[in-house]
Amino acid sequence: MLRRRLVRRTAVFLAGSLVFPYSSAIYPPLDIDAMLVFFGVVFFAAVALVVWINRRARRRGNVEILKRIYFGFIPLPWVLVATLFVNGMLDTSKPEFYSSTVISRFEMRGIVRGSRRLVVRSWREGARVERLAADADDFDRFRDGDGIVVGVMSGALGIPWLYGVYRK
Repeated sequence: MLRRRLVRRTAVFLAGSLVFPYSSAIYPPLDIDAMLVFFGVVFFAAVALVVWINRRARRRGNVEILKRIYFGFIPLPWVLVATLFVNGMLDTSKPEFYSSTVISRFEMRGIVRGSRRLVVRSWREGARVERLAADADDFDRFRDGDGIVVGVMSGALGIPWLYGVYRK
């Protein structure tokens, strides 16, 4: 019985884990890289926890507390997906535009969908560079040293997100 529930709930967790990276491209937050790293740590902690629960259950150990902790991880990917979506969808602020320069470009090819970033000089205090999520068109359009204008929305939940990247 425990195994069947673990498998079902793990399937819900894995589905959310697959949806999160794709949904983060709809209203891409400025700090997407930090969010992806955080989510990766949460993902691997949850997977390690489910493996530990399974091993303890096979040895007839007490798994009740570990199960409760793991079941708390299950909705987390869906909560993050909803947070980013609501943050962008309900944002009624006007975009703020900042001038910047492309320092470099980064592309990581993937099986289904890769990741593209434009590394630009930061306009925010305390940061040297910004790594902006870029779609294929924006990534191919800009080269190192190009002057750009970055549109940023403040976000309904206070998470700033990338409105657009334009040629200067």
